[in-house]
Amino acid sequence: MFVEATMDRDALEEALNSAYFKHKGTYFDARNTSPEVIDDIEHMEIRDDDVFLVTYPKSGTVWAQQILSLIFNEGHRNGTEQVVNVNRVPWVEYNVRNMDYKSRPSPRLFSSHLPYYLMPRGLKHRMGKILYVCRNPKDVMVSYYHFIRILPHLKFTMDWETFFEVFLLGRVQGDSWFDHVRGWYTHKEDFNILIVTYEEMKRDLRSVVKKICKFMGVNLDEKAIDTVVKRATFKNMKRDPLANYDFVSNEKLDKTKGSFLRKGTVGDWKNIMTVAQSEKIDKIYWEKMGNLPINFLWDLNEETAS
Repeated sequence: MFVEATMDRDALEEALNSAYFKHKGTYFDARNTSPEVIDDIEHMEIRDDDVFLVTYPKSGTVWAQQILSLIFNEGHRNGTEQVVNVNRVPWVEYNVRNMDYKSRPSPRLFSSHLPYYLMPRGLKHRMGKILYVCRNPKDVMVSYYHFIRILPHLKFTMDWETFFEVFLLGRVQGDSWFDHVRGWYTHKEDFNILIVTYEEMKRDLRSVVKKICKFMGVNLDEKAIDTVVKRATFKNMKRDPLANYDFVSNEKLDKTKGSFLRKGTVGDWKNIMTVAQSEKIDKIYWEKMGNLPINFLWDLNEETAS
């Protein structure tokens, strides 16, 4: 069923092309969307109170979906406690064919992995609000590597060394981490946007929740904030069947090989990445991102994390 990691370059390229298609400069999952769907998103009618969560894959998307849903639904007091995470904050590029987003009540919450230039035009006029969550590329890469290993539709498997090079080439869903993060950051003045990092969420979740509430214009009392923070910790989300993606069928996620929510840590890259690989990423990072004032943490004492 699977092409082994020892496959030659041509076989790998053929396998990647069967899993992803490239459209307007970025790669998409060929199972769940199409160029036509992506093009239609540009014309999506935006409401002033729309909220978009945007991330590069494996950057804390599910975590941020949970936080936003809890904030806007007052810790689920507004009746979403039986609704799965992905339907509370659905994907515009992957759920749009099965979702009547026009009929969703305001404020509408959406998720996306799109680069800045493929987002709805209305957002570029500073309508709506965007929460952009980014994570250091080393941990993103490791999380992505473990994630693709539980995707049964991929008719190939890669060892770590192969995936390392594929990721740096941007031959994955979402394309290049460096281009995605840099693109959003350097165009942030075009949008009504709040940028937070995964690492600061781990270090002080409560402060980030309060920051998000302020940006979104949602006033929660201290007790409600306590509820959001408690229900959005990694440990509690991993046990929550509506938030941990256990509801996804085995046809889409092979849970015998791992879980969608794996560790949720900072610095896990040290457990698999060689010194040479780490230094290679450092070099690329400073070449492409060094002049941006984004302070990523590359390691974090887990005793201080949520």
